[in-house]
Amino acid sequence: MKKILFLAAISIAFLATGCNNKCKCNCNCSGCECNKDASAAALDFEVVDKAQVELADFAVDNDGYITLFDGKTLKGWRGYGMDEPPTSWDVEDGAIHLKGSGTGEAQVEGGGDLIFAHKFRNFDFEFEYKISEGGNSGVFYLAQEVMNKGEYLPIWQSASEFQVLDNDGHEDAKLGVDGNRQAASLYDMIPAKPQNAKKAGEWNQGKITVFKGTVIHAQNGENVLEYHLWTPKWKEMLQNSKFNETGDFPIAYKLLLNMGGDKREGYVGFQDHGDDVWYRNVRIKIRD
Repeated sequence: MKKILFLAAISIAFLATGCNNKCKCNCNCSGCECNKDASAAALDFEVVDKAQVELADFAVDNDGYITLFDGKTLKGWRGYGMDEPPTSWDVEDGAIHLKGSGTGEAQVEGGGDLIFAHKFRNFDFEFEYKISEGGNSGVFYLAQEVMNKGEYLPIWQSASEFQVLDNDGHEDAKLGVDGNRQAASLYDMIPAKPQNAKKAGEWNQGKITVFKGTVIHAQNGENVLEYHLWTPKWKEMLQNSKFNETGDFPIAYKLLLNMGGDKREGYVGFQDHGDDVWYRNVRIKIRD
């Protein structure tokens, strides 16, 4: 009798919660069908493939690098999720320049991230950057254009970021772990060591190498970090970051876990973080 009463009590408690595997109750029960529906909806995304520019239209220098920026125009560049460059970007004194909003992450009207309209697979990507006092920006690579529920997700949900920062003047330099938000770091994941960034207003050299999943960041002539995509270690890194599978950015986790998609390729681009930043001598060598 005690056993029957015990089982009945369990059944009543179960029904009271509204939890069963066929319900549509929006409860938080493990295994509930409505949870599965919500989870599936959250991960319902689409990678958008836009037309790409022809690399044959761009000059090749004596080192075999394709010149992505001619120092005069934004030929070949457009906004992330756009067909033209955002109005926040222009060319100033031979450099690509972001006209900052002066309010940090709040972009000016018509702002947005800037990408070169061709996807790359294995490459050496070189650039010089100069950040304003208290400024923040970043260089993305292997990025995809991704839509969720009719809107573009932020570019950082599909791409790694080479951090660009005024280490002395921006609070982000003090956040994260072990300096992993300082200049040239893999943002919020691996710190750049040695940390050799120059002061705000001075030009720095940056280089990103991607070859068969091996990624190297270099700054001012020194390799400062290395990691390996699509490996168990990469998965572990993601799970220990803000991009983890059960965190606030489940689509980012899925995209970054397979960064570059099945073709292992993506865009390079510069971040509009609301602060003035300049890029010049932008070039790439394909290593396929």
